[in-house]
Amino acid sequence: MPGLHRPGVLGQIVRERAQDYLDVHLSPGPARTPTGRFRAALSRPGLSLIAEVKRASPSQGTIAALDPAQLDPARAALSYERGGAAALSVLTEPRHFGGSPEALREVVAACGLPTLRKDFVVHPVMLAEAADWGAAAALLMVSVLGDQTATYLRIARHLGLDALVEVHDEHELEIALASGAEIIGVNNRDLTTLDISLGNAPRLIAAARAQGYTGLLVAESGYRNAADLSGLYALADAVLVGSSLAGSGDLTQAVRELLA
Repeated sequence: MPGLHRPGVLGQIVRERAQDYLDVHLSPGPARTPTGRFRAALSRPGLSLIAEVKRASPSQGTIAALDPAQLDPARAALSYERGGAAALSVLTEPRHFGGSPEALREVVAACGLPTLRKDFVVHPVMLAEAADWGAAAALLMVSVLGDQTATYLRIARHLGLDALVEVHDEHELEIALASGAEIIGVNNRDLTTLDISLGNAPRLIAAARAQGYTGLLVAESGYRNAADLSGLYALADAVLVGSSLAGSGDLTQAVRELLA
């Protein structure tokens, strides 16, 4: 499996997810009809928001601040939709992010927005799961998949899924560009150290455009308010925001203020 020797928190999570799927030998299954719903949602004019349904993170621990149930996924999704989010991201990694398959299924059942399965994909069957659970897209991390990124991207397309191909640095961006990714996300967080640099996404997005990339570009991680997004409107097609929204007391109002 890919990514097993990564250092730090990322490596730990990848090894745990690899162990979860160690004895799984199923194939992804037959081809499915693509919908392109996730890509379409990010293609609309302006800066589209991917709002994240998230209970916890390694950098912050438990972050939801709504009720003792710690962020009901379906209610959160509907609140984000009312606020103006274009798409949703739902964590399904259980140990460090408080995610679950049930959370994704509940969001898909409750809300009409296209949903991304956000997890540390280390096995093709995880993409089949995403499709089975109703996701419109799946996260593919170049930091995890490396040279296998293009292979996993083909599998995602085979299953009718859009893919958000995530990068952190120039080397990973080159792999994403070579893979034929139609949506590239740039993470401001270093997943080895968990440090944030809000200059990372604008820098790599500009680099992608300079190389002639015409697909969709998404800025990810660390955004807390409308001022943080001001420099993205001329660069990115979308922004993914998790902790600052999930930790607010009013999700609908938090989205509206972020997009103000």
